[in-house]
Amino acid sequence: MGFKKLETKFLGRKIIYHKKIDSTQSEIFRLIEKGKIKNGTVVIADIQTNGKGTHGRTWRTDEKNNIAFSFYINTDCDIKDLEGLTTEIAKIIVDIFKTKYKIKVNIKKPNDLIINNKKVGGILTQTKTLNEKVKYIVIGIGINTNKENFTDDIKNIATSIKNEFGIEVDREEFITEFCNHFEKEILGVR
Repeated sequence: MGFKKLETKFLGRKIIYHKKIDSTQSEIFRLIEKGKIKNGTVVIADIQTNGKGTHGRTWRTDEKNNIAFSFYINTDCDIKDLEGLTTEIAKIIVDIFKTKYKIKVNIKKPNDLIINNKKVGGILTQTKTLNEKVKYIVIGIGINTNKENFTDDIKNIATSIKNEFGIEVDREEFITEFCNHFEKEILGVR
């Protein structure tokens, strides 16, 4: 999996791809524990069997070609500097869908992506702090882009881009765009 249009200095320069994994977020934390992670590493999965959502919920990625990825950012900033980070990430995602696909995705603050009052995606931001300094950030993003089948327990509250608009989102193109925007707009890397 190569991201040809990646314009970043470090985000997404190391990509780890899994056909099937418990969670991209959990995989990043395992790599951190082993000391085998580089700044900007992105972990992508086709299928997540136990994806992480907020408040300990599970994010289901049980069909291929949806967006499920996490990434690692090494930092040394004050925790207050990260206020609003999740919402800023959501704004980047909304802008990509608007610009590239001409569709409107709404934000239910701080971390849900909504279409027609149904959840289409979410963002999970986790940090490691030491003495009020954030040492690293792990961000997970899950978006139902091409998912067509929803179980009875979520079919009334969840949807996908494909179900709502009948279009397929190119995962590689989306993640590339996201990395390019995140590095420039959030991290200020030029």
